Amino acid sequence: MSTMTKRIRARRTEVHNAEAMSHSGPALKTFGYLAMVITLLVVAVPLFWVVVTSFKQRPDIFTQPAEWWPKHPTTDGYHNAVFGIPFGSYLRNSLIITGVLSATKIVLGVLSAYALSLLRFPGRNLVFIVVIAALMVPNQITVISNYALVSQLGWRNTFQGIIIPLAGVAFGTFLMRNQFLSIPTEIIEAARLDGAGPLKLLWRVALPMSWPTLVAFSIITIVNEWNEYLWPFLMSDDSRTGTLPVGLTLLQTTDGITNWGPVMAATVLAMLPVLIVFLVLQRHMIKGLTAGAVKG
Repeated sequence: MSTMTKRIRARRTEVHNAEAMSHSGPALKTFGYLAMVITLLVVAVPLFWVVVTSFKQRPDIFTQPAEWWPKHPTTDGYHNAVFGIPFGSYLRNSLIITGVLSATKIVLGVLSAYALSLLRFPGRNLVFIVVIAALMVPNQITVISNYALVSQLGWRNTFQGIIIPLAGVAFGTFLMRNQFLSIPTEIIEAARLDGAGPLKLLWRVALPMSWPTLVAFSIITIVNEWNEYLWPFLMSDDSRTGTLPVGLTLLQTTDGITNWGPVMAATVLAMLPVLIVFLVLQRHMIKGLTAGAVKG
């Protein structure tokens, strides 16, 4: 087969592939838009229903068929949510526990990931295998043993009893380690040749190049700790150390009937801090992605 024949066949193949892509392009784009709309509906409709229900009067909530807009909007649900339980105490406790836990997990996750990716020491791979194994163990399995230990230490109804057992960083270590390993070796070696020590290498090189991943890790950590329910519920008996998700359960039933107005109102109030944090950190994550694309 001559070189000219090979070129002609290769050209025909390219034209055929281009035609196939041009015909399938509109269908793929339509499918993509349809998937986006379905995903948006799945996420947005429940949130819309929560917000609308928080402004409904109690008879309107149980109307059949369900009404998508309140006939007589009221803020009684928010008043009952704030003053029906020690809302301020539960909110304060959630802020303290989430703040301390998130900061601890982020710092420990970054440091452990840095050690497992960019430092050399005996048994490094074995330690990482243990971290991976920890990811495979559900938290519910360790609840009984942790509860017995914390009770023996006398830490029930204390912040340390809630915070310390939840301070594991297996997920953060795994996530940040993969990010640090993706940094080009040439950049790491150049920084070391310039005299950068371990901490300077982490602070000046590794973290600036890992900003989007670090922000994503922070968002996931904050949201998870804010919504944590089971362990704070087991460790706290009242508003002295109880978190906001635990406090919301006090609004669920009145005379055997769930009073959904205050419950939905409290849910909206509980979502606001996390939403604010997400919007602030998302902006920084987008800046980090843009900066990385420009540098690349």
